[in-house]
Amino acid sequence: MKIYTKSGDKGMTHFYGGKSIPKDHPIVECYGTVDELNALIGLVLANPLDGGTKKILEDLQYRLFDLGADLAAPFGEPSKSPTEVIRISQEDVSRLEKTIDSLSAVLPTLTHFILPGGTSTAAMLHFARAVCRRAERLFVKASSSHALNPQALIFLNRLSDLLFVLGRSVNYQSGTTEWVWPKAE
Repeated sequence: MKIYTKSGDKGMTHFYGGKSIPKDHPIVECYGTVDELNALIGLVLANPLDGGTKKILEDLQYRLFDLGADLAAPFGEPSKSPTEVIRISQEDVSRLEKTIDSLSAVLPTLTHFILPGGTSTAAMLHFARAVCRRAERLFVKASSSHALNPQALIFLNRLSDLLFVLGRSVNYQSGTTEWVWPKAE
């Protein structure tokens, strides 16, 4: 199998199931940003991590592939593909919420906004959160003209929260003090 197909040479790509769409389509922008987020999580995983954080991030990479598949397949339309379309579900959202609650239970209570940063790993997780928020905005934009899985939007929203908490957790585990805003004088 060749890695290049030449099917995108004219600026078009295909939804799962065959429908041709331009590469600057809002849904393509959204799942392209999800792909970017997945690559950024791969970069985080290239750093030393505790086993729990590593497991969470590895699982997220699989869920982000599921999300990309969900976005690439028209929602609410019969599939022309012989295989079933993977969809983000309420169970996926619930898993994120449970993980957020578990991590948050050991972190200091937030009393101020915090600045993204700390260790380089935490800073990358905060960057991943910002990329996730962009994917969420692009999802909303795409959903104004196309039916998309509503659970996928909720998933992106919770995922950005989880990435924020993971950044805090990495800093906390390393003993790195969070910088607060506004700056305490």
